Amino acid sequence: MIEIPSDLHPGLVPLAFLLGTWQGAGVAALNAERTGPGEESCNFGQQATFTHDGRDFLEYSSRTWQLDAEGNRAEPLETEHGYWRVKDRQVEVVMVRDQGVVEIWYGELAEGKPQIDLVTDAIARIPDAPPYTGGKRLYGYVNGDLLWVAERATPDTPLRPAMSAQLKKSVDPREWVADLKDLPDDGIAFFR
Repeated sequence: MIEIPSDLHPGLVPLAFLLGTWQGAGVAALNAERTGPGEESCNFGQQATFTHDGRDFLEYSSRTWQLDAEGNRAEPLETEHGYWRVKDRQVEVVMVRDQGVVEIWYGELAEGKPQIDLVTDAIARIPDAPPYTGGKRLYGYVNGDLLWVAERATPDTPLRPAMSAQLKKSVDPREWVADLKDLPDDGIAFFR
């Protein structure tokens, strides 16, 4: 079920399915400089958050980390922060990644379903950033989960799959507490 907050900017209603904190796992192709012999991809964990403050954009934050063979956090992969806007069905995203890359993405919402296709329009990199010339992303809300897939291109390689994940919406217990009214001070009376 997609909830639309009453204080959400009216223009952002088509992006309401993104709101919240999402957690899950996926698979990432590793960069050549991070890859050891026979190691071309890794499993990763992710937490992504989409929030709003009443203005005409969503604020986005994502952290990913490699998972070891037991599924535990091993080391950080990427951190992204950005802002998502929508006008009519056109989506605009400005994003900065910890590797020293700033991107502008454009795309559109699919007709009749919560899905967004994005492609890079402009990229700026610091000199030490990994090679990168463009990307594509697809986000979709499927059976209550947020699924996404990303492709990347470099000067030496055409667009190819880079990352994908399936994320589940997580609930912050502080949200539940805010909804509880008139609890007894000692907590014990609640169970009587």
